[in-house]
Amino acid sequence: MDSNFKLETQHPFQMLQGKLAKLIAETPAGDRLPAEPELARLLGVSRATLREGMRTFEGQGLIRRRQGVGTFVVGQTKVIETGLEVLESIERLANKIGLKVSMGALQIKEVNANSEESEKLQVEEGSPLVKISRVIYAEGRPVAYLTDILRPGVLSEEELQAGFTGSVLDFILEQGKLKLSKSMTDIQAVAASAEIGRKLELQRGDVLLSLSACLYSESGEVVDFSQSHFLPGYFRFHVIRKVENGFA
Repeated sequence: MDSNFKLETQHPFQMLQGKLAKLIAETPAGDRLPAEPELARLLGVSRATLREGMRTFEGQGLIRRRQGVGTFVVGQTKVIETGLEVLESIERLANKIGLKVSMGALQIKEVNANSEESEKLQVEEGSPLVKISRVIYAEGRPVAYLTDILRPGVLSEEELQAGFTGSVLDFILEQGKLKLSKSMTDIQAVAASAEIGRKLELQRGDVLLSLSACLYSESGEVVDFSQSHFLPGYFRFHVIRKVENGFA
């Protein structure tokens, strides 16, 4: 045999991904895939391996797994895409592409600052803060879970209960009482906790895109500490980075 000739073979996991991709492509949107035990048997893999393979397609927004119900094929959806240089709410970004989003599971309550919140918001531990948590839906499915912790005096529970529609950023800007300057954001991939999994109708451990941010006023105060969890298949973030020409 020619020594330059290489016989290419697929890794078993690649073969599984190919079979799943074919099955998903051939299943009409809205239909349910075979139950996990049956599908694992048909594909000749363990249930753990099958779940790992399915996560890729859920991250792409092609399937939707619902605890205790089943796995459904999702029709092509619009992706919310944005650069991270300018801070904009999900509502504004969705409006640009004609995607209808809505808010659910809203909770507004007063909490006492824990150690992390006191550090981020530069307040004494135990200080009264306002916590806002909610789920954002796109085309009928939950795609993001957002939590904001506000320092004292930024927004009251009464103000929020009267007119809040989903975006703390937009709400502050519309009121015009506070001038904002910048947001410092950390980005990472995380595994869904049991609580967030329930909120977003995911399996515990499924991968989410997480943004943790501090929003600053023009005076340099941190007015909002937020933690946002997004389904990767419905959001795409990018950064424009400057190239330094020359060396020091």
